[in-house]
Amino acid sequence: MGGGFLGFGLLVILTVFVLSQWINILREYERAVTFWLGRLSAHPKGPGLVFIFWPFEKMVKVSLRTMVLDVPPQDIITRDNVSVKVNAVLYFRVVDPNRAVVEVENFLYATGQLSQTTLRAVLGQADLDELLSERDKLNAKLQEIIDLHTDPWGIKVSMVELKHVDLPQEMQRAMARQAEAEREKRAKIIHAEGELQASAKLSEAGAVIAREPVTLQLRYLQTLTEIAVEKNSTILFPVPIDLLRVFTDKARAGDKTDPT
Repeated sequence: MGGGFLGFGLLVILTVFVLSQWINILREYERAVTFWLGRLSAHPKGPGLVFIFWPFEKMVKVSLRTMVLDVPPQDIITRDNVSVKVNAVLYFRVVDPNRAVVEVENFLYATGQLSQTTLRAVLGQADLDELLSERDKLNAKLQEIIDLHTDPWGIKVSMVELKHVDLPQEMQRAMARQAEAEREKRAKIIHAEGELQASAKLSEAGAVIAREPVTLQLRYLQTLTEIAVEKNSTILFPVPIDLLRVFTDKARAGDKTDPT
């Protein structure tokens, strides 16, 4: 009686185990790459309810979602012999689950290693200025090369982005000095342009004064008015002879017209 109960219990356990291997539920983004007696099935299974007739059939789950791979910092010597550290981020997804399982042992590890070597090779052919100012072009080039090499694995690389470029301290100081010199250069150019425009306006004003001397006298009077606002100092201001001549001429004309 006890042996029969034990046998029945083992049968139930074995049945539950076999059913758990046979019945599988795959999510919308998952596919099952199956092997029947070691031979690859033509098409992946899923999503939804999937029957795997274990032990004759085995499956490998593959996610079709976009994966994000962080490429660790790589020591790179640029074409102009500057040593930098650069890291990047890689976006890719599986487009052919069968090839992703059969053509490469671990497509995630293989893609990461390929990204590191490609990063060093491509950025080592670029100048430092190109690395800092033309990232979009370098990103596109990296994406094209990595995607070309991962295509036989059923991997589609959608985007590669350089994240950070770590420069040596002496290079950072040199670039700071260069930026400061560039700002001083722009400031001097702007100041010189202002002086040129001011000299042109002064030349025009001199021409007007030369034609109309009374404008100079009016300017003297305006200056005196502005200085008179300050009451805490004594100011000696030369009066032009031309300004006094107006009054002397009027006085002489009055003497001539006096009948006495």
